[in-house]
Amino acid sequence: MSLKFSYNNIYKNKPYIVAEIGSNHNGDIHLCKKIIDSAKKTGVNCIKLQTFTEHSIFSEKNYRDNYFIADDYRKRKDTNLRQIVKKYSFNKNQIKEVKNYCNKIKIDFSATPFSNKEVDFLKKLRVNFIKIASMDLNNYQFIRYIAKKKLPIVLSVGMGNLSEIDEAIRVIESENNFQIIILYCVSIYPPKNSDFNLKNIITLKHNYNYPVGFSDHSIGTDLSLAAVALGACFIEKHFTINKNLEGWDHKISSDPNELKNIVVGAKNIFEALGGYRIQRVESEERIQAFRRSIVANKKIKKGTILKKNMLNFKRPGNGLSPTNIDRIIGKKIKRNISYDEIIKEEDF
Repeated sequence: MSLKFSYNNIYKNKPYIVAEIGSNHNGDIHLCKKIIDSAKKTGVNCIKLQTFTEHSIFSEKNYRDNYFIADDYRKRKDTNLRQIVKKYSFNKNQIKEVKNYCNKIKIDFSATPFSNKEVDFLKKLRVNFIKIASMDLNNYQFIRYIAKKKLPIVLSVGMGNLSEIDEAIRVIESENNFQIIILYCVSIYPPKNSDFNLKNIITLKHNYNYPVGFSDHSIGTDLSLAAVALGACFIEKHFTINKNLEGWDHKISSDPNELKNIVVGAKNIFEALGGYRIQRVESEERIQAFRRSIVANKKIKKGTILKKNMLNFKRPGNGLSPTNIDRIIGKKIKRNISYDEIIKEEDF
């Protein structure tokens, strides 16, 4: 069973994995449910949508200019930005249906809002958390409105500098909301490996007393798993069942096999990271089997005074440790010792 969202336990449990469907449902509720079913099988914890509408992101200038960020649509004559936004967005009833479906199959649900009305709607839906998109990192009035809802906030910091991150967190805290997850992100689709600077995850962990996660826009699974190794406790990855579908994000999304690899790999890495204290985990039996003891490098007669050239070090380690070598040099042997025989404390 997938792990339910709990802000208070976000550090204690294995990384929380979010399948970001975004607009990969292409406006089709049946396709959306197929994607959710596929994501559920991979073992992810949460399904996430985006609640944008024709009026909540783009101005009329964008629609007049017909400006597309993604290359797929820039030269097409059969559609335009307004038509695509309408086609790839869900209305409130559809989003509610998706939320109910997630409840039915027992997987968490959340979404990214882009207007106050959408925030109110998600609050009524009782989402597990609200994601603030990178584009709104410096939209402090909007951030304040969300913070007042007292829901956990996942704050994406793509495109941001430290002063903007500082102010966004200060605004949330000023509303007595301290349930913040900082989501490191590079807002390019997809970035080059050299663009990522994943060590920034460590910087964010040092600078802020909040959990840090990673929103992965890369192709493949390597960087999500690297982020977990660096301490990310929350991973968001775009997801589709077919990378060749028409749409904004399918090509940069993970497929079922890739998402499964992230889920399994993140769990394994989290378990392997353990704690900071250096301590033995091997049994005493295993230690003795692998370590060496002091042995005779030749036949040694009773009464002989030991010299270094008479001794060697070999397995097993249930005799005198090599650390005793200087202590026993110059001592008299009490019995005859065969070649390769383990030297014991009672031999002196």
